[in-house]
Amino acid sequence: MGLFTFLLLSLLGLACYTSAEISPQIGVCYGQLEILKALKGTDLQVSVMVPNEIITNISSNQTLADQWVLANVVPFYPETMIRYLLVGNEILSQPDTTTWFNLVPAMRRIKYSVKKYKLHKIKVGTPLAMDVLESSFPPSNGTFRSDVSVKVVKPLLQFLNRTKSFFFLDVYTFFPWSSDPINIKLDYALLMAKNITYTDPVSGLTYTNLLDQMLDSVVFAMKRLGYPNIRLFIAETGWPNGGDIDQIGCNIYNAATYNRNVVKKLMSKPPVGTPARPGTVLPAFLFALYNENQKPGPGTERHFGLLYPNEKNVYEIDLSAKTPESEYKPLPIPTNNEPYKGKIWCVVAKGANRTELASALSYACGQGNGTCDPIQPGGKCYKPIKSLVRHASLAFSSYWAQFRNVGGTCYFNGLAIQTAKDPSYGSCKFPSVTL
Repeated sequence: MGLFTFLLLSLLGLACYTSAEISPQIGVCYGQLEILKALKGTDLQVSVMVPNEIITNISSNQTLADQWVLANVVPFYPETMIRYLLVGNEILSQPDTTTWFNLVPAMRRIKYSVKKYKLHKIKVGTPLAMDVLESSFPPSNGTFRSDVSVKVVKPLLQFLNRTKSFFFLDVYTFFPWSSDPINIKLDYALLMAKNITYTDPVSGLTYTNLLDQMLDSVVFAMKRLGYPNIRLFIAETGWPNGGDIDQIGCNIYNAATYNRNVVKKLMSKPPVGTPARPGTVLPAFLFALYNENQKPGPGTERHFGLLYPNEKNVYEIDLSAKTPESEYKPLPIPTNNEPYKGKIWCVVAKGANRTELASALSYACGQGNGTCDPIQPGGKCYKPIKSLVRHASLAFSSYWAQFRNVGGTCYFNGLAIQTAKDPSYGSCKFPSVTL
């Protein structure tokens, strides 16, 4: 079966689940509710997510929980094999602390609804990010954050243990590696290290890749709270196939290498597990099916897909792990595995909508000190005729130069792009970011 065909047949395949055990299978995240109808009658297992914004209301209102399950799950079950209801996404990473403490009560409400409507095969969980830990190194020192450990995580673990559900985890080796590429070797993060190992000084366990370290840090954190046996489920993992100039290691070669190696590891028979849990099955979702080209934030946020928006492969991948590496086409050689050094500017992207551009220019000029002084009448960059693009580029560069260090991005709802080519002209000098 061709690689692309197999991918289409495996889009929402999750771990094959029986009453006694789970067997390895890889799925792909695809955030479209209408696909539930299309999957009726297939053997593809599916997860459905309760939106973050309704968790607080559901936590104190069983009727709302019932209504949500009745509208979003019951019409499709059991013809569509919905197996997991995930309450929220990375709730403990969000600034709204009220929702933190409403998470487990909301999960209990949803679980009650699942029972009420006799949806017997559905597990209830919630995906959390790695920042739920305050310590993850060495793995044996894995510890949940003190602000949520007792009041949120422990009740969560009690719920998961009682209902025999999973601890769902979003885990990306890209982020710790890209923030410390000197001390964390790229091959170790890509699961391709041959001569790099790390031995935990307390547990004595030896690690050959960063993913296992991260997973086991959560295992030890759960054990520290008295729950050593709750199963892990990788709710998201992946590697960006592109990004901005100031982002390291985001390229097709690394993305293909990481995802292929993850598939190979998780599909191994017999299962390999992790050093702390050898031989255990780790069900997983790869993130994501498509490059989300309209997603805000840094460029990597728009480049985690296996497919481009036009449905062409970004790179070949076989989710069954049966295709030998030698049968894949050669990957493009990476050019950004080392940090970029030099100046970068933020300018108007090709094809930017003029009406939206005018609004973005106005916004940028309203931020910071003197952001748009050079494009005011009499300024060195002022052009009274056909000047929108030049003025906006100056404003974007000026804004980004001032605010990058505090989280400002060169995006402006898709209107801006980074460039290493100096857009300055004549006496008009554009501010830049220097790396």
